[in-house]
Amino acid sequence: MKPGIPKGTRDFSATEIAKRKYIFNTIQNIFERFGFEPIETPSFENFSTLMGKYGEEGDRLIFKILNSGDFLENVDTQLLEKKDSKRITSSISDKALRYDLTVPFARYVVQHFNELTLPFKRYQMQPVWRADRPQKGRFREFYQCDADVVGSKSLWQEVEFIQLYDEVFYELGLKKITIKINNRKILSGIAEVIGASDKLIDFTVSLDKLDKISQEGVIKEWMDKGIEKDAIEKLKPLFELKGSNSEILAKLEILLANSEEGLKGVSEMRFILENIEQIGLETARLAPDITLARGLNYYTGTILEVTADEVAMGSIGGGGRYDDLTGIFGLKDMSGMGISFGLDRIYLVMEALNLFDKVETSRPDVLIINFGDAETLYAMPILKELRKSGIKAEIFPESGKMKKQMTYADKRQIPLILMAGSEEINLKQFTLKEMFSGEQIQIDNAILASEIKKRITNL
Repeated sequence: MKPGIPKGTRDFSATEIAKRKYIFNTIQNIFERFGFEPIETPSFENFSTLMGKYGEEGDRLIFKILNSGDFLENVDTQLLEKKDSKRITSSISDKALRYDLTVPFARYVVQHFNELTLPFKRYQMQPVWRADRPQKGRFREFYQCDADVVGSKSLWQEVEFIQLYDEVFYELGLKKITIKINNRKILSGIAEVIGASDKLIDFTVSLDKLDKISQEGVIKEWMDKGIEKDAIEKLKPLFELKGSNSEILAKLEILLANSEEGLKGVSEMRFILENIEQIGLETARLAPDITLARGLNYYTGTILEVTADEVAMGSIGGGGRYDDLTGIFGLKDMSGMGISFGLDRIYLVMEALNLFDKVETSRPDVLIINFGDAETLYAMPILKELRKSGIKAEIFPESGKMKKQMTYADKRQIPLILMAGSEEINLKQFTLKEMFSGEQIQIDNAILASEIKKRITNL
């Protein structure tokens, strides 16, 4: 049977890795430019750390890891007979692959709190796993590139993160980006005004699906979840909020006049919008979107989502404010704000827009032709010297036909060839050939490394 890989995962070629590395390096450089420091956490966490942090839908997408040994040994036989998978899971699995980087980060903050300087600014670039249905731009294994700051309630953090998004996409060459902004307090205020505060999560989870299931689909879900028809009628103006940023905020203030929580959310959004307008952005457009809900339970204030206007790809980034994320682990009143870049979707967008022209794959600078054991032994000290000088070099592993070795160099686009036969060995030289021009010269071993460096620079 032909081997394969699980759905929702991928192999990466050298070319793909070079392109991904380009994105990684760009994001990492800007994270550090903004004052963030790196951390890493394990690929799997305790089951109890992850479960219950993402809402019912998110919990179902967590990959559970079976306990070692006979994992069914301690399971109640009645549960097995009833096929009660939810209750069985906690008996057979005490670990799970991480679903995102935010909850592990919260656990990290609590566990290492005494070692941290507040506000603590960290970035993290690692893979996460979700048992989702694979489709274009949606994978079961993918990388997240996160930046978070905890220990500050200042809304200037939101302003900073929006600028960070803008700077990353500007440097990657993405010229038409929309950063959608909402506030969880506004959503809570809307639920309060329509008398559905007890159904806030149902309300926001359905609203977050608007771009996938349409307005009619959202309304049907609301009705199925028990939100009254009269309440839904009051919500319809939300789907049609248009105008300038200030006009949208003014309309929201009218709609939320009887909700203190909702008005606080409008005030926070106004602060961010007005200050970003004063500062300016390079490439992104910041736009209020009251339908933006992001069905994660931990956001309490600002909610952000980034899309590429020129490619239909869904969100390529997102984040928000969480006032008490660490509270789930016993550390109360630790406000934080964080964003995430969806590396895999950014890659697909850049590929669609042909933005990888400047990215070079990893390849040797020099190939030494193998004419036999004696010649290889002569070349080995030189090969070592070249590598110590920072030159990427290799020798063909087997002596054989010259055509085969030159074809190898051509396919790998190696620009320089070194050759040494009996004449070069006697003169302590190598013949250097430039593949692109065909030029050949003989160079003394003593100046070989410096000459190759000069030619690599000029290629």
